[in-house]
Amino acid sequence: RKTMKSLRFISAEAFVSNAEFARKSLGAVAHDLFPLLFKASYLLEQGEVIHDLVENWPLFDFNMGKLLGATLDYQEDLSCRTCSVCLESCLTGLRDYVLNQSSPYMKKLKVVDLTGIKDVEVQFCKCKKTMGRWARTQLLSKLCSELLVYLQRAQGNPGTFEISINVLIDLFVTERNYELVVQALLKKCSCPLKICCVAFRSDNLTLQKFFYIIKLTDPSLLRKLEIVHNVHLEMEHLEMLFNSIHFPLLMSLTLPARTFNVRRFTATDEQMLSNIGEKMGEMSQLTELSMSFSILTGRIQNLLSPLKTPLKMLDVSNCSLNHADMAFLANSFHANHLEALDLSGHDIPELYPSTFFKLLSHCSSVLRSLTLEDCNIQDTHVNMLILGLSPCQKLQEFRFIGNPLSSQALKHLFTFLCELPMLKNVEFPVPKDCYPIGITYPIDDASLCRFDHQKYERVAEELNLILLQANREDVKASTPLFGSYDAAVQETNNELGASLIKSFKETLEKFTTSFNKMS
Repeated sequence: RKTMKSLRFISAEAFVSNAEFARKSLGAVAHDLFPLLFKASYLLEQGEVIHDLVENWPLFDFNMGKLLGATLDYQEDLSCRTCSVCLESCLTGLRDYVLNQSSPYMKKLKVVDLTGIKDVEVQFCKCKKTMGRWARTQLLSKLCSELLVYLQRAQGNPGTFEISINVLIDLFVTERNYELVVQALLKKCSCPLKICCVAFRSDNLTLQKFFYIIKLTDPSLLRKLEIVHNVHLEMEHLEMLFNSIHFPLLMSLTLPARTFNVRRFTATDEQMLSNIGEKMGEMSQLTELSMSFSILTGRIQNLLSPLKTPLKMLDVSNCSLNHADMAFLANSFHANHLEALDLSGHDIPELYPSTFFKLLSHCSSVLRSLTLEDCNIQDTHVNMLILGLSPCQKLQEFRFIGNPLSSQALKHLFTFLCELPMLKNVEFPVPKDCYPIGITYPIDDASLCRFDHQKYERVAEELNLILLQANREDVKASTPLFGSYDAAVQETNNELGASLIKSFKETLEKFTTSFNKMS
C-alpha cells in the first residue's frame, strides 16, 4: 500500500533528489523545513544531503523517532529503516556539526535522541545494508573519541569546547566493542558530544567488565537494562549489583539464563532472594521483567510481591513454575495489567489449567502479546484455549510453536484467530502429523527439521487461505523453528558463536586434565 504524500513532501523529495544542488542551497532554506527535508532525504537514502542537514542543524533538538515517524506530510514511519548509509551520514554529520566553524546558523542544538530507531527483521532500504544497535554504539563511541583527539590537536576555535550536546542512545556492549565504549564514557565530560545511555544491553562480557562499564553509564538515567547471553550473572552478583548501584528510572530488566536456581538454595540464598525482591520493590518505575531459563519453583511470590508498581510485561519462560507460583500470578495485582506474558516451557494443561485460565481472564482486557511455546498444548485442549483467548480482543501477537497440534487442530484454531481484531503476528508449530509417527515432545534440535516439508507447505497454505478468506491479510503467520527474530543476536551472532566455542573448548580441556589426573 502506497502512503499518501503532501505537496510539501513531494517538493522536498524533488529538492533533495539532486544532492549537489540541495547541498549548495541549504544556506537559503528556512529552519522549519529542515525536518521535512531530513525525512525526504532519509526515504531517498541521500547520504550526502543527510550529512549536511545534520551538520547545519538549526534547531534545539534532533529526535530521530519524531523526525522519521508518521507526520502530516508523509504518514509512513521510517524509524524501522536502520539504513547504514543514512545512519552513518547522520552520525558523521553530528561530529562535523561540532567541528564546523563556518556554519551560517548559530549552534543551538542541545539534545540528539537516537533511541527511536527500531531494529526489525525486514528492511526496505535500497542499499540493504543495515546499521544495528551494536554498530551504532561502536560508531558513536569511535566518533566521540576521534572528535576529542582532533580538538586537542587542532587547538582551534575555543567556542567548540563550549558546545555541549546530550546524545541519548541505547548502548549495546560486547567484548568486541567494550574498550572503545569505555574510552568514550570515561571522556564524556571533555567531549562536546555527551553519550547519555538510556538503555543498556550486555552480551558476551565478563562480570568484572560488566560491573565497571555499568557504573560509567550513569545508572540514574537508565530505563532499560538487558544482561543477556554469556554474562555469567548469578544471584549473589545480582544482589551485589542492586546493593551497590541504584536504578531510580529503570522500567525494564532482563536477566540472563540461570540467574536463579532454587534447587540448590540454602537459608542464606533464601535471604538473598528476599533482598533482591525488596531492591526491585524500590524501583518504582519497573514494569517489565524477564527471567527466562532460571529455576524459580515456588519462589515467584518472594520476588514479585515487594513490587509496588504492577508489571506490564513478564517473561518467566522455562522457569519450572509450580501451582503456587501460577496461583500467585493469577491472584496478584500484576494480573490485571499484563500486556505481554511468556509462560513457555511449562506443561500448562497438566500442571495448572484452571489457574492459567484465571490469569488469562484477568489480563484479557489489556493483553497484547502471549507466548506459549513448548507448553504441551494438544488437540484436546484447543477448544478450551479458544474459550480462554476469546476475551483477549487486544491481542496482537500469539506464539505457540513447539506444541503437539495436528493440522486439523491448527485450522480450527486459525478460524478462531481471525476473529481477534488487533491480531498481527502468529507463530504456529509444524503440525504433529508432518513428523514421523512416535515423535516425542519437546522435540530435540536434532529432530526439529526432520518433518515432511511438502506436507507442511500445503498446511501452511491452507492456514493462510483461512486468513485470506476472512479478509485478514494483515496477519503474518510463520513457523520460526529456532525462535523469533532477535535483532541483537542476529547482529552479533558471529562473536557469540565464537565465544561459546571457546567456552566449550575450555570446559573440555579442564575435563581432559581432570580425567588424566585421575588416570
